[in-house]
Amino acid sequence: MTSASIRPARPSDLRHLAGIEDAGGVLFEQHLGPGATAVLSAAAPSGGERDLTGTLLVAVHGGAVVGFAHLTGPDGHAHLEQVSVLPSHGRRGIGTALVGAVMEEARWSGHDVLSLCTYADVPWNGPFYRSLGFVEVEDLEPFQVRLRRHERALGLDEVGRRVVMRAQLRRPGRRP
Repeated sequence: MTSASIRPARPSDLRHLAGIEDAGGVLFEQHLGPGATAVLSAAAPSGGERDLTGTLLVAVHGGAVVGFAHLTGPDGHAHLEQVSVLPSHGRRGIGTALVGAVMEEARWSGHDVLSLCTYADVPWNGPFYRSLGFVEVEDLEPFQVRLRRHERALGLDEVGRRVVMRAQLRRPGRRP
């Protein structure tokens, strides 16, 4: 269980988000190989940029922001744009808590489904999301087609197989 608390991001938290995302680059290079560095080396969006395009949740441990999740709403859909946790705080349940909080936020916002794009075979990507109830989908919504086209243009597919995944969200007050 995590000792981090999850809460909405405050303006003072935003300056930490890009650094948290960038810190994970080393892990991707170790798993995907040196070619990943060239593809994934673009600077992460700033917290201010992310704040303009959705809901931001942060994980706080010992007073410091150690992770975040970014929920967007393209074309009226709930989409998990990014989850990042500082590697020094990894494997403590913080990512799981962040994804759970995003699922709850999407559910309370009236969504039945949450989607994301990720690497299928990177342990803290595809297998992690599968363990949380996400499944790969082939029949993509138009916004997902656009996201995947953008990812291919960035070269993300050059270092590993990318997939779209989705999880069904049980709405409050409804029985499964």
